[in-house]
Amino acid sequence: MSEELHQQDVNTSSNSAAEALPGVNLTPKALDAVRKMIEKEGLSADQGLRISVVGGGCSGFQYSLGFDGRKDGDTLTVLDGVNVFVDEISLPYIAGTTLDYVEGLHNAGFRFDNPRASRTCGCGSSFSA
Repeated sequence: MSEELHQQDVNTSSNSAAEALPGVNLTPKALDAVRKMIEKEGLSADQGLRISVVGGGCSGFQYSLGFDGRKDGDTLTVLDGVNVFVDEISLPYIAGTTLDYVEGLHNAGFRFDNPRASRTCGCGSSFSA
């Protein structure tokens, strides 16, 4: 698989501040994992991965991943045919984040590399900004 990804940004937000923020990126491994999950779940072509931020976790904010359809105010990024949705409230906290999929001896899962996080915790799923 090529390390270059075809990216198409489709910003559906009317907020010009959100339009100036970078999107969220997925590594080839993360895209492959998401594609497998989409296929396993039998999702339609208009659905995709929703990445959001919720309050909680040991550092104040927590990442949330799920499958969903497009909603008003979402920023949509299409990466090699995979829809990635980020709501307008979460985007300022995770703009520029790269999502990777890692496999190790004890576990496998998604890892966030968030340049906007001022502090992260050991679990890797919560942060402060």
